[in-house]
Amino acid sequence: MDYIYADNAATTAVSETALNAMLPFFRGNYGNPSSLHSVGQRANEALIAARETVAKVLNADAKEIIFTSGGSEADNQAIVTAADIGAKKGKKHIVSTAFEHHAVLHTLRKLEKQGYEVTLLDVHENGIVTPEEVAAAIREDTCLVTVMFANNEIGTVQPIKEIGAVCREKKVLFHTDAVQAAGHLHIDVKDMNVDMLSISGHKFHGPKGVGALYARRGILLSSIIEGGAQERGKRAGTENLPAIVGMAAALEEAAAHLDENAAKERRVRDQLIEGLSEIEHCVLNGDRERRLPGNVNFCFEGIEGESILLLLDDKGIAASSGSACTSGSLEPSHVLLAIGRPHEIAHGSLRLSIDETATEEQAAYIIEAVKDTVALLRSMSPVWRDLKSGKQQFITK
Repeated sequence: MDYIYADNAATTAVSETALNAMLPFFRGNYGNPSSLHSVGQRANEALIAARETVAKVLNADAKEIIFTSGGSEADNQAIVTAADIGAKKGKKHIVSTAFEHHAVLHTLRKLEKQGYEVTLLDVHENGIVTPEEVAAAIREDTCLVTVMFANNEIGTVQPIKEIGAVCREKKVLFHTDAVQAAGHLHIDVKDMNVDMLSISGHKFHGPKGVGALYARRGILLSSIIEGGAQERGKRAGTENLPAIVGMAAALEEAAAHLDENAAKERRVRDQLIEGLSEIEHCVLNGDRERRLPGNVNFCFEGIEGESILLLLDDKGIAASSGSACTSGSLEPSHVLLAIGRPHEIAHGSLRLSIDETATEEQAAYIIEAVKDTVALLRSMSPVWRDLKSGKQQFITK
């Protein structure tokens, strides 16, 4: 069997549609969109069209879309903007969750050093945050609620519309990191009461190094990159036109086929969950149903996740033990710790993230490969021997 790529939450392959859309802007139409001559104006027309495409998919206005270098930059700009707006009104309290992407958590940590107070909501074992918990955390001095649309590790999908409604009622800005959701779940910023939303091109078969921030009309964005008047003066730097055009094409294509692709992914995802659940002393991370259509995340007691990845790679399977942004870390996933997984089993995690090209045949191969790999690693593990002999107590069932 050919090599199986099951790490699409880390990054995806650029689609033919996106690639073909990009190619003309490397050589033929290579102008700077800010230039006044005809070459530049042709480039600007393409930039306008891409902005309109992204806006249409999100049900936004084109003037509400700012192009960025990716989801991390978009998250940073949204959070800093809300913090600046809040500070002018004497409001310096922010509500978020303990299992956000580090682009959010690290920005919040930086703001804490600047005098802001941050409340990180605990996450239930199923990986879902409730609107009631958000409502209870909002105070008179709250300037922002930021809750991710779908988790990048365990794939759980939050009740964004309901959380947005709470924020709208309490007149608090609401931002959501939709990097994992865009192109995979239906997004309607108006219907979902979202004020700001971040996306990243390489998560839905667009190129790396490009993303977008939706900011509702009336929100004056704070610049975090100075130097030019691009993006209405809110994001300096010559626009990466080939990448922007490619991202727009990829997002449009993903949205057009979203339902059929999601149905394909769910079939394979559920096959993987059913098969891997047969392994003794393992646990599925995140809600069984309210998760991304292509996400599978398990913990296997008695082994290390890094070893699983290396052995699966030898078997021709690309997988992950968590976020690609922290794959070099020896610390257990903060997401798994947030949902209550003890350190002992959080280290033994495996994330499989598939796309619409995944097949049932590939799933069957992955299941057998994981079963064999887990059995091999446990046969060499002194921790597993202690668990089986009763010297230590199992945490999982």
